[in-house]
Amino acid sequence: MDAVRVALLREVLAGTEWLAATRRFAGALRGSVVAHGGGLLLVGTPEHEPWHLAAHLVDEAAWSGTPELAPTLVRHGAGPADPAHLAVGLGRLAAARRGETLLVVAPEVPGGGGEPAELLTRVHDVRRAGATVLALGAGGGELAAMAHETLAVPDGGELDLDTVQHLVSAAAGENPLPGPRGRGRWRDRLSRLAEALTAPPPARW
Repeated sequence: MDAVRVALLREVLAGTEWLAATRRFAGALRGSVVAHGGGLLLVGTPEHEPWHLAAHLVDEAAWSGTPELAPTLVRHGAGPADPAHLAVGLGRLAAARRGETLLVVAPEVPGGGGEPAELLTRVHDVRRAGATVLALGAGGGELAAMAHETLAVPDGGELDLDTVQHLVSAAAGENPLPGPRGRGRWRDRLSRLAEALTAPPPARW
């Protein structure tokens, strides 16, 4: 979902609680990684790894000039043969320290046994180590209780988790300054994207 489609989606959602909720959560995310500067860790569940959110945050980090937003994707099934950006396993959470931020994306509340319960244990250890924990997903349960900031996306609600992730990542990359400067930055970005989409194709080699 590109910036133009996100803008259209926001128009559709005008007057709902989702715009304020996603911007609040994105502001907490951006504020944590920028203020603390320790880096952003992103982890999902064994059944749901937030690949697309990681990619969008990398893009937003580049477009907004906020490198702190580029996450390290922590994977449940990471292996030594994986590319470097996909080879970070859950052991990375054990090394989390004060100043780092952990974003957990969980479509279902972890804790039903097995690996999800292990994820809760690791998140608890991350928080005890002094890192900031944010949770995006089903909401409720032990994960919500451990998180410093949460955004609940109930199953069967108005928006699905994938759509909310797009709204959060886009809002995280926006200029946080209020007033005309912030609006101008967003309009400039849309203008550049529109020019890129309508420009004639480059000449062949």
